[in-house]
Amino acid sequence: MARRFCELVRSRGVSQRARPRRSCRRFNAWLGEARACGVRAVETFVEGLEQDGDAVRAALTPPWSNTQAEGQITKLKLLKRQMYGRANFDLLRRRVLLTV
Repeated sequence: MARRFCELVRSRGVSQRARPRRSCRRFNAWLGEARACGVRAVETFVEGLEQDGDAVRAALTPPWSNTQAEGQITKLKLLKRQMYGRANFDLLRRRVLLTV
């Protein structure tokens, strides 16, 4: 069930030419199967997905993704945390530019 969910999320068609998917039939079918699988951990996961059902469906329908930007922001936050209390902004700026 976990592998199928990962495949479902990964196969949502993130590309420049992809068209938005209006329906989440595959996701709804997976939810039904996971709800009845009998594994308590999976059923708990499904309950959480159902609580945020609109957000999950919204994440599965657009043809684009912001993961590249999120990765860059995470890297910048890591550098900032590492430099906390050590030096001034000039050194942080230099370090950010050197890592890019």
